[in-house]
Amino acid sequence: MKLRFLGTGTSTGNPEIGCRCDVCTSTDPKDRRFRASALIETENKHLLIDCGPDFRMQMLETFRNRSFFPLDGVLLTHEHYDHVGGLDDLRAFGRNDAVTLYAEAETANAIRTRMPYVFREHKYPGVPNLQIQVIDNRPFVVAGIAIIPIRLMHGKLPIVGYRIGRMAYLTDLKTIPEEEYTKLQDLDVLVINALRPQEHIAHETLADALRNIERIRPQRAYLTHVCHSFGLHRVVQKTLPENVFIAFDGLETDV
Repeated sequence: MKLRFLGTGTSTGNPEIGCRCDVCTSTDPKDRRFRASALIETENKHLLIDCGPDFRMQMLETFRNRSFFPLDGVLLTHEHYDHVGGLDDLRAFGRNDAVTLYAEAETANAIRTRMPYVFREHKYPGVPNLQIQVIDNRPFVVAGIAIIPIRLMHGKLPIVGYRIGRMAYLTDLKTIPEEEYTKLQDLDVLVINALRPQEHIAHETLADALRNIERIRPQRAYLTHVCHSFGLHRVVQKTLPENVFIAFDGLETDV
């Protein structure tokens, strides 16, 4: 299985508009971040995790040196705009068959409300060809691939992470309910959010993420959904345990 980080930034992306801090003015491409999203390639199938407002640019970059491929499913973590704002750009993937979005009921309702033109009985030509499959906190299968949802708490908002094989992708969490840790055993790769060193009401800090990594004990861990206050990639990376890496846009790794 191959994991590609399409975006590794928080809701504002990086650089932030109008900011002149060291990170936002950095010339290191590892400090320039689209909104968080990932692409999973396994068994000749392709699964997208979240579809934020930078999706079009992320996919143009992905297809720069490879042929177009269809998406076998889109796994959504929650309804916030930085995770669903690019759904209209899925139209390129739905020319032959509908693209299926997998989402919890609240997220599904939010998408139908925000994009009514997509789900009307009589649609005008050219709208995205999407359908929604409502999920809950039980395992399901997409194109023959087993998916295990993981309940996460984004502050007080219940959201979902995903385990696929020996990889788990957890974003936007503040806490993990105690009973969900059993789903995170024996991981080769853990992707987990680490917004910044400073406390936040709805996101893990870097210290929070490192404590979860120490408890879950994956072979490797990748930090994502970081903001400009996280610090420069080259500086912070030197402070981390040897099996913990700051993800960056375009990074690919085998699982």
